[in-house]
Amino acid sequence: MLATLFLTIAGCSKFLDRKPLTATLNDLNQGALEAQSLGLYNTLRTYAGFSTLPWLDFNSIRDDDAQKGSSTTDGAEINTEFETFKYTKDDWATDTYWNDHYTMINLCNKELYWADSLKVSDAASLRNVGEAHFFRAYSFFELVKAYGQVPLINYYYTNAADGIRPKATVAAIYAQIDNDLDSAAILLPLNWEVAGTNRYPGRLTSGAANTLWAQTYLFRQQWSKVVSLCNIVINSNQYSLQPNFVDIWKDGLNGAGKNGPESIFEMQCNIGANGANYNGTQWGTGQNVRQGGADVSWNLGWGWNVPTQILQNAWDPTDPRKASTILYSGQFDGGSATGGYGATLPPYNPGVALDQPYWNKKVYSDPAMRSYTGEINSNGGADWINHRILRYADVLLMLAEASNELGDGATAAANLEKIRARARGGSSSALPYVAYTSQTQMRTAIKNERRWEFAMEGYRFYDLVRWTPAADGIDAPSALGSLGYQPRNALYPIPQPAINLSGGVLVQNPNY
Repeated sequence: MLATLFLTIAGCSKFLDRKPLTATLNDLNQGALEAQSLGLYNTLRTYAGFSTLPWLDFNSIRDDDAQKGSSTTDGAEINTEFETFKYTKDDWATDTYWNDHYTMINLCNKELYWADSLKVSDAASLRNVGEAHFFRAYSFFELVKAYGQVPLINYYYTNAADGIRPKATVAAIYAQIDNDLDSAAILLPLNWEVAGTNRYPGRLTSGAANTLWAQTYLFRQQWSKVVSLCNIVINSNQYSLQPNFVDIWKDGLNGAGKNGPESIFEMQCNIGANGANYNGTQWGTGQNVRQGGADVSWNLGWGWNVPTQILQNAWDPTDPRKASTILYSGQFDGGSATGGYGATLPPYNPGVALDQPYWNKKVYSDPAMRSYTGEINSNGGADWINHRILRYADVLLMLAEASNELGDGATAAANLEKIRARARGGSSSALPYVAYTSQTQMRTAIKNERRWEFAMEGYRFYDLVRWTPAADGIDAPSALGSLGYQPRNALYPIPQPAINLSGGVLVQNPNY
């Protein structure tokens, strides 16, 4: 794609240089966009920029609550780039993040081009068009958060030279996102149910489009639009909070825990008995426990994206979410009440390369699924785990934040309480009700709630950036400055190979 996708063009994915192998535009009929739409979900699931280490690098490992994990020599460059903010212009993970998102964009452009050429009007094809609009918006949103100004490629092309474009303004990128999500919200269904049964669990809906759209307005501080979109999602009556916080993260036999009432959009990963019908991803495996030493039975994954001592120390120990988010080496996993399975982890040995004191419990793999799938080691110890990309809790907290900024303290407090009430789980000693006393006080309370609710999920870095500067000290310089963060680190440098391949049309971000 563009200079951006030139890296992909030069590699094995030469889809820009040829027509489909089994069909041409003239062969297609209405409804034939389905395969292309399903391919977008597959790209989301299998391309590392969306589903594994590069995504974790950009979205989670840069914050103060998460760190790379594994050994210091495993992906050593990531420690420097994303934990100490010494960004690089050319590295496999950073180049992959850029290329994979533009790959997705061009796949969406291709599908939309075909749909327009066919003048599709049947309901099934229009839903497919909605899916392409959503995924293009999702990709551009991730790019604009990461890099700021990026090339606006919103057309399909087969000649690589036609993909060389300079950076567009941030406003132009957001205008494209708005157009795409407006279309997606109209064209996507409210749900995929037939006779009360969800035919396509995890498939995009208008609720997903409106939730993502609200997120984009949150980043632009367009509070009234955030409120409007969140209320559309809430009033659709399609979603509700999972009654027990811990149940959100279950990924057991028969799909238990997946696509629950809180799920607005999640990446679908499934594996059958003994690895049959593999449709997995390395999302879960990349983050699972990877202990060193002699006890190889605990090599469940690659051990990336682990909680920091900062998170452990900062979190109120009476908050039940802490025990459902942080898994402790050398301790009992808490059993089913906190998302455990009745096991005791091997102890943490600081001198052993792979050992970590803490692990991300939100992707802790079920031993019954390990046995069922045959995935029992770090080669693929949790490939069946879904990535919860959009969930209803975010809708409520976005509504709380935007309402507070508009001076509606009552709505802010009410939606904050919905999250805290679910989290406290009936405990009388945890998470007291937060009454509204001032906009400043409520703003800080909502910021803290986002930290605890979404810990280890990839929200915090960009939350800190969008809150900068903040009088309450909850912003990127205050939280990350001691780790090496500087104002320029809000944006990542554009990969140098993309700039080189553009012949200089694409220019580097300021201060790099």
